[in-house]
Amino acid sequence: MDDMASLLLLGLAPVFVGCVAWEAWALRGRGKYTLVDTVSNASLALLHQVSDGLFNVLVATLAYSFFYQHRLFDLSLTPWTILLLFLLQDFFYYWFHRGSHMIRWMWASHVTHHSSERLNLSTAFRQSFTYPVSGMWLFWVPLAWIGFTPQQVIVVVGLNLAYQFFVHTEVVRRLPRPLEYLFNTPSHHRVHHARNPRYIDRNFGGVLIIWDRLFGTFEPERDDEPCEYGITRQIHSHNPFTLTLHEWRDMLSDARHSGSPGKAIRTLFGKPPAHQPSRRD
Repeated sequence: MDDMASLLLLGLAPVFVGCVAWEAWALRGRGKYTLVDTVSNASLALLHQVSDGLFNVLVATLAYSFFYQHRLFDLSLTPWTILLLFLLQDFFYYWFHRGSHMIRWMWASHVTHHSSERLNLSTAFRQSFTYPVSGMWLFWVPLAWIGFTPQQVIVVVGLNLAYQFFVHTEVVRRLPRPLEYLFNTPSHHRVHHARNPRYIDRNFGGVLIIWDRLFGTFEPERDDEPCEYGITRQIHSHNPFTLTLHEWRDMLSDARHSGSPGKAIRTLFGKPPAHQPSRRD
């Protein structure tokens, strides 16, 4: 399974690049792509991949291995356990994603992904290399504890994120209604990236949108309210280190000047200023 998944993910890289090239050509002349924004997204992707790769080898695999050694069940791969793995990972992804908007420590990483004022397929590459620090990997620990191998956990997370590449687009408007009801689609994800008050902190699903419907965070895209992308106070920079670290800088500064340990903890782990970048941009 590991070799097959590695080959699959490696094979998807040219697919992603090809899709970005096609979309950029299809949207030429409309201001949906700029060279500097696309290069910035690619730079963030490279930094993220290096960080994620090292962390998976050095820390995540060891943590998952520890919990797998104390697993609750011995699970063999069958169609039913693969389905269970997919559903559980997507469920935990929903809570990771929701937490990334509700806990400032996690938002400090996730804000990077939301900071572009455009939404296109290259925006999917716009990731932070600080996710290992903010704790993304902790949300997959229960999968190993239940009885899925560390390799299976890493693979299913990667495939979930690979699916999400395709929902970062304005080219696809709406899919047939049953698909829109069950799955995270470009329409749903445009809402998630929008900074309109109606749309902020909505549609956290990875592959499935049913979790948002179940837990009250679903918001449909409205034709009479086009999505405006980015964060509520935009950070006008294409420097990948500025885009990655500006909220960490501000959060730690706020905690340092908060006046008491209790206030510092609330600053770090309370709700973040809504989509707010650096006050010194």
